[in-house]
Amino acid sequence: MPLSDRERKLLAEMEQALSADDPRLSSTLTGNRTFPGRGRVLTGIGALLSGLAIILGGLISQTVPVGIFGFLIALTGLFTALSALSALGKGPRMAKEKKGSGLRSRLEQRWDERNFDN
Repeated sequence: MPLSDRERKLLAEMEQALSADDPRLSSTLTGNRTFPGRGRVLTGIGALLSGLAIILGGLISQTVPVGIFGFLIALTGLFTALSALSALGKGPRMAKEKKGSGLRSRLEQRWDERNFDN
């Protein structure tokens, strides 16, 4: 039994609202996984490799300013790639850390149970 035009329109609106509210869930459900920091990581790696090539060119031509310029480009690329990777890694961990599953929170919970549950 096919959907009516009204039902199709309602379903399309619900899909758009879901993708706007939670794009990660939407990409998981549709099978199209997106990695928001992948572009920054690839840009950083590209800048790192081009900076190393410029450094090598500066060494071959024995020109110090070219080597310094290449070093700055490589350093910027490395910083960009590492910051993007750390931002990708912090997403799921931050939610776990907020729950308080660490040693300190367990000790505080045990302390509270001993002293305030009497």
